Amino acid sequence: MLKIHIQHRWDLNEEEATSLQKELANQVITRDQLPDVQYIAGVDVAYSEHTDQLIAAVVVLDAFTLEVIESVTVKDSVQFPYLPGLFSFRELPPVIKALQQLEHEPQLIVCDSQGLAHPRRFGLACHLGVLLNIPAIGCGKTRLVGEYTEPDRLRGSSSALVDEEQQIRSLLRTQTDVKPVFVSVGHRNSLETANEWILRLTPRYRLPETTRMADQLVRKALKELENE
Repeated sequence: MLKIHIQHRWDLNEEEATSLQKELANQVITRDQLPDVQYIAGVDVAYSEHTDQLIAAVVVLDAFTLEVIESVTVKDSVQFPYLPGLFSFRELPPVIKALQQLEHEPQLIVCDSQGLAHPRRFGLACHLGVLLNIPAIGCGKTRLVGEYTEPDRLRGSSSALVDEEQQIRSLLRTQTDVKPVFVSVGHRNSLETANEWILRLTPRYRLPETTRMADQLVRKALKELENE
């Protein structure tokens, strides 16, 4: 079972949660500390439109074949309100529950979310990586903060996303002439390495296979939940 490296309370108010982000942001490692990566996990959460229930899903892929070798879903209820910049406090408790049920321990987690590209440099990918002390990457579809220019049209092209004169993210073109994704460090990897992994995970589509498979799993589980 995955061990939680750092424990903290989740029943926080907005001020307490913001203060905790600032404190834990000092724990983020932005240099490469990846072990040999055999398994990569993708995580996702989906919410019921009619109740306070949600589904958290984790898929584990073989790092070489990108085949799904394990998946877990967890049913839970919303415990934290939707507040900009505090998304991780809403989603991570059920995600961690799902991760702790895995039989195959991942050496890298890719999140459909922000990493350093966050007002307090502590998005969901950073939060998850620091709590579990596992390398993590944020790969999102949209920008939260920062300014950028579009990368070249070819697959593998990238450009910087800059906030307060600091490069906090890359725009990465995963497919030629397809809208780029926003890649940022979560924990224990460099931005260059994060880009390399996202390219490995996008052989055919814009989004990483980790994100695609987790999204499919969570949508299916949520549909089953709402049909109960």
